[in-house]
Amino acid sequence: MEGAPAAPRVVTAETGVAGEAPAPPDQQTNVLLATCIASFLPPFMSSALNLATPAISAELNASAVQVNWVVTAYLVASASCLLPFGRLGDVAGRKKLFVTGMLAWAVFSVACGFAPSVTSLIVLRVLQGAGGAIGFASSVAILTSAYPQGQRGRVLGINTAGVYTGLSLGPVLGGVLTQHLGWRSIFFASAALGLPAALLMVLRVSGVRRGASSDAYDTGGALLWAGSLATLLVGISTLKNMEAGRWLALAGAAGIAGFVTRELHAVHPILGLQHFRNVGFALSNLAALINYSATFAVTFLLSLYLQTVRGLSPQSAGAVLLVQPVLMALLSPLAGRLSDRIEPRIVASAGMALTSLALVLFAHLGATSPIGAVTSGLVLIGVGFGLFSSPNTNAVMSAVEPRHYGVGAATLGTMRQVGQALSMSVVALVFAQVMGTARIGHDTAPLILASSHAIFALLAALCAAGILASLARGRLQRQ
Repeated sequence: MEGAPAAPRVVTAETGVAGEAPAPPDQQTNVLLATCIASFLPPFMSSALNLATPAISAELNASAVQVNWVVTAYLVASASCLLPFGRLGDVAGRKKLFVTGMLAWAVFSVACGFAPSVTSLIVLRVLQGAGGAIGFASSVAILTSAYPQGQRGRVLGINTAGVYTGLSLGPVLGGVLTQHLGWRSIFFASAALGLPAALLMVLRVSGVRRGASSDAYDTGGALLWAGSLATLLVGISTLKNMEAGRWLALAGAAGIAGFVTRELHAVHPILGLQHFRNVGFALSNLAALINYSATFAVTFLLSLYLQTVRGLSPQSAGAVLLVQPVLMALLSPLAGRLSDRIEPRIVASAGMALTSLALVLFAHLGATSPIGAVTSGLVLIGVGFGLFSSPNTNAVMSAVEPRHYGVGAATLGTMRQVGQALSMSVVALVFAQVMGTARIGHDTAPLILASSHAIFALLAALCAAGILASLARGRLQRQ
């Protein structure tokens, strides 16, 4: 009960009794391991697929815009479903959703590996995104509730390192798998990695509480949010090459406005808008949205640059791209510890500044630029993102009550996924304008380079503006 004295937590996944005490040490270790595996999977998949885009285009006879949708379809589905499933985890049980989501991820990953056409692959990626969101929505909430506040920066840093380990291994393994076993093997490998997380949570974790088990679930609000956000993102992504794009975008925006109105009057809302009255929570989520919007397309674009403009093999391109995520993985635990002692906005804002500088550098890459220029930019963006992510996550999760960890984590996850989808939407719009229906290949290298210049310039300006949102959140530790 709210206001009751704190007591040792004797909570199971099924009782849903909310308490303030952290999980026992052995349970903490199991939770950390399971959630790190879950955090590893989406970035591993996305970064590995970035190396496979030329191969997918060649085998499935897909245009540059269609290959972009292989990435974007997953992001749209995941972004639309994270918040509803995060709230459902608070109400129905976070462990149940985590396990269900990991199993769904494995099933749809296998299905993607057998896709016979680019259209079927895009459809299956939608299902993979929605299924994976079931589990990923509860992951950070489970981890945050298992540790006391003074240790959250450290474990969130470790968890973030899991994300960047996925980003690190993705280009290398993605390049090797694509070159020697074909792009479909990436999906099969991802499916095999999803099962251990589910089994570990089922067999070794028993102390996962629900945050608000007495609340009702607003199914209508969940459907309205998911449908409206998906419609908006699809509309934005198709503004150039679909007549209906503008109408879809307008309909999605109207639906989100309706969702906000509904939330203001709901007894048990999907997203308690009162959270956004907390300046730290609101601006930390805005900073995440901007940062991911400005950075997610980088690996996709550099993969195309290295393979089509510079003529590197998938394996060699993956080795070059390894620089960025390795630095992210190494720095994230340190940045998480710093955010337990130093204002998170200082650490995160410094990271965004370095990221902006890297994007400016990428905007000036030419057909004969030295590979060292690429690696220099990757060093900058790797350090920048490593400094940004875990302090920003710590700021968000420290701004919500334990009973709403699921909503807090899902809101942050939604900002991340929406940002990633918007980043790829920029790619889709510019590609549609510059490349049209042209396929990815060495003969279209000049068009790819021109498109990349325009996109990197737009993303650099966006990231620079995000520094202001990061700094404006104020002294979070005092709040």
